[in-house]
Amino acid sequence: MEQEEILEFDSSQIPEPESISDVIYQLMVNPNLSPINYFNDFSDTLPDPKRMDNDASAETGIIELNDGSKLVAMSTHALHHHLEQDPKKAAEILVTRAVRKMVCFGAEPIALTAMVYHINYSDPNGNYIASGAKAGLENAAQAFGLKIADRKIRFDNFDAHDSQSPTLIVSLLGTMKKNDQDEVVTITPSFKNKGNNIFLLGRTSDDICTSDYLEFYHGISNSPLPEFDLDFEIRLLESVKQLISKNMIQSASPVGKGGLFFSLLRAGWVNELGFDITTAAENRIDAFLFGESMGRIILGVDPALEDEFVDFMFEQKIPFFTLGHVTKGEIRIDDESFGYIDKMSESI
Repeated sequence: MEQEEILEFDSSQIPEPESISDVIYQLMVNPNLSPINYFNDFSDTLPDPKRMDNDASAETGIIELNDGSKLVAMSTHALHHHLEQDPKKAAEILVTRAVRKMVCFGAEPIALTAMVYHINYSDPNGNYIASGAKAGLENAAQAFGLKIADRKIRFDNFDAHDSQSPTLIVSLLGTMKKNDQDEVVTITPSFKNKGNNIFLLGRTSDDICTSDYLEFYHGISNSPLPEFDLDFEIRLLESVKQLISKNMIQSASPVGKGGLFFSLLRAGWVNELGFDITTAAENRIDAFLFGESMGRIILGVDPALEDEFVDFMFEQKIPFFTLGHVTKGEIRIDDESFGYIDKMSESI
């Protein structure tokens, strides 16, 4: 698909699937969505489990320094979609995704480094990508209060990379907060208890651009970058930080690879808990479940704190949606059963 076709892309051209079950089981074999990580267990020590959930240290790169003085969080993210088309927006999106994930684990992002691969910045197109990516990185870093390490953004320059898509990689460093009792504040994406309410923070839309669903199910590998509003992202993450500090939520998970459905699935795998949700009637069901639009976070809330949570969110003026509740293991969407979480994970 040429750039003109990308810009003219319209999700309404994509037919909605007749069977959600068919989409789920076709995407299950997508390696991008597999829960299996073959690069595990580099460390022979982990942070004290009394101070944090085990899945937090495994999933976010939370490391306790040898002298026990501090916990730091590290995360690396990459993006190859449309750096040629809109490098500034692509860079802002990548930094925002990295920050959103770190905030959802209770960490405070403080600094980033970046690298752009597979460009020749001596030619006009390569220079456009490099300068646009630099502008986007600096804009996002300023918006989130991040330092860019050494004030440098590194580039490679290899003439033989013509067949490779330009790729931007950012690494984020953060620190862990402590509460008034000098305890480290942590939270994880994993559902904690059957019966907890599940809320979706952010705006729902019919956006399926650059999603694994669009690429692997429909075979469309090029589409515009997803809808994105940096100012809204800042407000959204500030609300999540306050919810964590007020102990009003038990889990927080950014909607990422595979969209809402696979983000919910990842939230249930660790403790073998399922979910019973209702989709938004005003949205395409495939976009609601599998779209990877920005600015959305899944929260697990204890029913005892539901009223307090709802009151707080109304004060924040952040859109939120009641998805449903955590189950003992069954997965239900709009009153239809899709099996159980242990069978889902075994099928990968």
